[in-house]
Amino acid sequence: MKATFLEDRGVVQVSGDDARKFLNGLFTTDVTKLTPGDARFGALLTPQGKIIVDFLVAQAPSNEAGERFLLDCPRALAQALTDKLNVYKLRAKVAIANLSDQLGVIAIWDGAVGATPEPSFTDPRHESLGARVIASQGSLHDIAAGLGADVVGSDAYEAHRIDYSVPRGGLDFMYGDAFPHETNMDRLHGVDISKGCYVGQEVVSRMHHRGTTRTRAAQVLLDDASPEPGTPILAGDKSIGTMGSASQHKGMALLRIDRVAEAIEAGTPLTAGGLTLRVADPDALQGAPKQTVA
Repeated sequence: MKATFLEDRGVVQVSGDDARKFLNGLFTTDVTKLTPGDARFGALLTPQGKIIVDFLVAQAPSNEAGERFLLDCPRALAQALTDKLNVYKLRAKVAIANLSDQLGVIAIWDGAVGATPEPSFTDPRHESLGARVIASQGSLHDIAAGLGADVVGSDAYEAHRIDYSVPRGGLDFMYGDAFPHETNMDRLHGVDISKGCYVGQEVVSRMHHRGTTRTRAAQVLLDDASPEPGTPILAGDKSIGTMGSASQHKGMALLRIDRVAEAIEAGTPLTAGGLTLRVADPDALQGAPKQTVA
């Protein structure tokens, strides 16, 4: 078992009598179905359906203020998310706080995780990703020791994430510029199509039912060094996508589905920054999405 503190993750807390209803009216995931110790993957979107920020939302034990939810989100966007939620707050009985100076996220994988004294949950995006614990960085070694886990660097978790083709915002796609289906949120249990209204819902529903997604995040295989994130991916001299993060000869890329299919059919090599790469699973890039969360 391995454990690491994810320096890039922050924590936003939303609590109060109206917290569940408030979040459910904003997020792509169905917060009404959360239970204590459970988590769901979701995002806050623009009215045009693009991702402002994605996160894992977990229900923590209630306190005197009422129900309490913790958002495991990019640390760089934690304050912006807090401010945005406060804009939507209006008269809802909720309190919203950025706790990123006090709490962060510990990732644990490659083994069964038992009980921890801090809030913990299984990562809902993929059954093999592992678990997360909301705690301070100073708690890492105590938690790892209690679970019998080896403490490793965060780069080891990056390789683990890429192994399961899970995109990371800010590297594999840009916030404010990508739709949920482009980042595979529909395949990673982050979009509840049947839940009803939330910000950007009409656009997401239309893309889902009409099958109009032209771009997808996909894993690519690298023969040599890794191109820098943002490097254009070419089929001959034609742009077909953009390189994202990479580790151990694997990486993530944002690819145009139709152009990749044309290149593969024609036998045209794919390159990024002069380096050769291959799409790990072309069928998955074009295939039907996995079942979304009900």
